[in-house]
Amino acid sequence: MIGRRSDDGTETTGEPRIVPTREGYDLWSQVYDDEDNPLITLETALVERLLGDVRGLTIADLGCGTGRHALAMARAGGSVVALDFSAGMLAKARAKPGGTAVRFVRHDLTNGLPFASRSVDRVTCCLVLEHVVDLDGALAEMSRICRAGGFVLVSDLHPTMRLLGRQAQFTDPATGRKIRPAAARHQLSDYVVAATRAGLSIDHMSEHVVDEALAARSPRARKYLCWPLLLLLRLRP
Repeated sequence: MIGRRSDDGTETTGEPRIVPTREGYDLWSQVYDDEDNPLITLETALVERLLGDVRGLTIADLGCGTGRHALAMARAGGSVVALDFSAGMLAKARAKPGGTAVRFVRHDLTNGLPFASRSVDRVTCCLVLEHVVDLDGALAEMSRICRAGGFVLVSDLHPTMRLLGRQAQFTDPATGRKIRPAAARHQLSDYVVAATRAGLSIDHMSEHVVDEALAARSPRARKYLCWPLLLLLRLRP
């Protein structure tokens, strides 16, 4: 098959290759922090705003990736335990400035959470649930570990993107081929129903579209102008 150019001019070959989620993120870790990723550009400040002041709070950061939220929360005075099942992502996170201030743990979120019930003040799960089939189980565990008066903060790729055939993907730096870590298909209602079944109430729910301001900051976003890209939920036990 003849190769073609991606948005950033990189030569790509063939259709995207679907790989197991963990394998995909281990490979993606090599370039994850260097890409123009409009979803992260849009999401980061919004998550920080919804989290508020975390000084003195205990926080579980689930699916922490290369540590962008975990490290920021630790710098802000939170006591953070950050989980991910990708050894590659965790290695990048631990090597960053401030990495020793966070307890990074390798753990698969689909196997339950290694926290006592009602033991943390905040639970964050950012851009992860796209890859989790069992939303009911995942949100039930988040509800279990969150203290009364705390909250669970979830961000995810908006389900509309999946209807457009989009999902988390990257270009393999070795081959130039697009790689897609395996993902689930969720409807907006699936998040709401799973949260309700887990005994969580929706304190905040918002959908964020691509506008000209985001396209100016992240050129890859321009092709999604006016489409919803990000879903945010703040949930209280």
